[in-house]
Amino acid sequence: MPRIPKIALPVLLMTSLSACAPLSSLLGEPDRNIFELMPAADTPMHCRARPVGDLVIEEPKSRSVLDTDRIMIRPSALQAEYLPGARWGDTVPVTLQTLLIRDFSRYDAFRHVGRAPVGTMSDYTVISEINDFNAEASGGGAVVRLSVNASVIREADARVVAQGRFTRADTSPSTRTEDIVEAFDRASRGLVAEMTAWGLAAMQINTQNCRPR
Repeated sequence: MPRIPKIALPVLLMTSLSACAPLSSLLGEPDRNIFELMPAADTPMHCRARPVGDLVIEEPKSRSVLDTDRIMIRPSALQAEYLPGARWGDTVPVTLQTLLIRDFSRYDAFRHVGRAPVGTMSDYTVISEINDFNAEASGGGAVVRLSVNASVIREADARVVAQGRFTRADTSPSTRTEDIVEAFDRASRGLVAEMTAWGLAAMQINTQNCRPR
């Protein structure tokens, strides 16, 4: 009987296991589906200007029903429920904070972009409050609504250099969790892209001077 090379044994073992049992029986049935929203863009941008300094994106404020990793859907204007068996990867405020950090970080117009300053104080800080981050039942589908109030603070003199209100909506053809999450993803990409462009302009960064790296 010919000998099986040692390097082939793990491959044969994995093939044998996958043929005998589904993956769920090996890893255990998940108790929920975890969803993550994608960044607005991934392309690094080079800006032909000296960096303006450090930028901190504070965790957005929100009311308690949104300060959760559960996915909210409203059957009516006065009722809030959550999609069963589905979660965001983080709470809603941390999810938005992460998306904003990723989008601002694409631009080398900053020395540092993060949740906290590198030193004792940042040069600019973005503070915000989430008003809406939910789906609303509509006919046989749903409408996702996002709205955020935000301000850019110059820390040297605690001056508010810009304020804005940002809203996005997108439709889901059904109330299936996957369809609703895809509508959230489209809406959040647009929202984050708009907030980043507004923030860059408030900090006097001319994006016409920025090119893909």
